[in-house]
Amino acid sequence: MLYIIGLGLGDERDITLRGLEAVRICDKVYVEAYTSLLSFGLASDGLSRMEKLYGKDIVVADREMVEEHADAILREASDSNVAFLVVGDPFGATTHTDLVVRAKKIGLEVRVIHNASVMNAIGVCGLQLYRYGETVSIPFFTDTWRPDSFYPKIHRNRQLGLHTLCLLDIRVKEPSLESLCRGKKCYEPPRYMQIHTAINQLLEIEESNGKSAYDAETKCVGIARLGYEDQKIVAGSMKDLLDVDFGLPLHCLVIVGETHPVEEEMLDFYSIKSINE
Repeated sequence: MLYIIGLGLGDERDITLRGLEAVRICDKVYVEAYTSLLSFGLASDGLSRMEKLYGKDIVVADREMVEEHADAILREASDSNVAFLVVGDPFGATTHTDLVVRAKKIGLEVRVIHNASVMNAIGVCGLQLYRYGETVSIPFFTDTWRPDSFYPKIHRNRQLGLHTLCLLDIRVKEPSLESLCRGKKCYEPPRYMQIHTAINQLLEIEESNGKSAYDAETKCVGIARLGYEDQKIVAGSMKDLLDVDFGLPLHCLVIVGETHPVEEEMLDFYSIKSINE
């Protein structure tokens, strides 16, 4: 059987009891390490802490292993129990859905054990989950690539009065363009987009599109390390958030739509003014 197990958002202790029981009966355990990261991803002893708590040796599965060598994982699961651990919830990334589809096509039994993800934990900022529109991803810009496919989605959400969750880019074990041109993979250092980078890119795209989807005075909520013990939440205009030090990754950003009075009360707790008082 293939178990796909959500780990939650904080550290190795956020796994559910059902998830931990499943891990402990598995013969092989993988942890996915590129669509997100637990706090252990930033600590030198993080993996060993996870192995100690779970009682298993754990193989770190990077993007290349999952996307190019998934068949090997599925072959192992055809005659033994294999756990695939996913930060957040198992279906928070399309890669994991693809793994389930491929497993089912070859008749492999799959069991999914859910957990918290950014998609529901974002409610901590006080904005009601059913008042969100389409979620968008903000990629890192380069000198030659400045995509704006997220812009019409934000514009549409804003027209409907809905909030927009912006997931900020994570680049882990990405081959450099130069190395690909030489035919030999050489990986760039990990990069995690910060809120000020996302806001600068959003404002650049607004200036080039000019449809007034938002501006520097638009209210937003910046969230860092959601689910961690030291998570940080600050509400303010885009311009104000540019000056906030949100600290270590991961970061995400919510562009606020029309608000209910209860939402306004919650946002007041996180406003820059309240935090600075």
